[in-house]
Amino acid sequence: MIFRKAQPSQTTSDLDARDRRRRGRGPDDAMPDQAAWDPADPYAGGAPTAASGAPGVPSRPGPYDSSEVEHGSDPAAAGRDDFGALQIPRMAGVEVKVGINQASQVDAVFLVQGASALELRAFAAPKSRGLWDEDRRSVSADVTRAGGVVTEGEGPFGRELKVIMPGRTPDGQPVNKTLRFVGVDGPRWGLRGTLHGQAASDPAAAGPLLAAMSAIVVVRGKSPMAPGEMIPLRDPHAARPT
Repeated sequence: MIFRKAQPSQTTSDLDARDRRRRGRGPDDAMPDQAAWDPADPYAGGAPTAASGAPGVPSRPGPYDSSEVEHGSDPAAAGRDDFGALQIPRMAGVEVKVGINQASQVDAVFLVQGASALELRAFAAPKSRGLWDEDRRSVSADVTRAGGVVTEGEGPFGRELKVIMPGRTPDGQPVNKTLRFVGVDGPRWGLRGTLHGQAASDPAAAGPLLAAMSAIVVVRGKSPMAPGEMIPLRDPHAARPT
């Protein structure tokens, strides 16, 4: 597992202009042209499975709340790296990048495998309801206003979105850019994943990244937070003041 910083992307930030402070920006990865996609079977090439044999977590697929992890379980000893709001399992062949905003703060974690990336953020949620239904409606409205196309389908985590956005290559040529949005509602938190690159259209490329998402532990913390506020992230490998 290699750690690097991700560069901002115009594609994701365009979608997030309405609430940039909450969602931040994504990686500057090349996006594929629109490809065939079957919303009835979006992950035929590989679906999330339980984190088999992972120490200190339930045998069922996650993502998991920190309360489900065995008391006293050390993330490092359990094969996870601690990014604050997210404990990320270590995976061979997967590069982990952190997104840095203009305030020099970590605002996203990216799992990168080949030409694919999974962008991850966690948000505080109210006790009475989840965030994902509301978030899907917001994304759909933003994409439609920007001239894009949204398709809603059923995936391994429930309802999800595929987005086709008109964009341009670095040399100014028009291109359709594809994103996939998945979400999970937990106890007082919501976890949102955005698939970029090949994984946005190719189920086989998406499968390993979504399997990794199913092994993540979300740490909400006890501090009061407004619904929709991003749970703070950190870079575990950043230099610390001495």
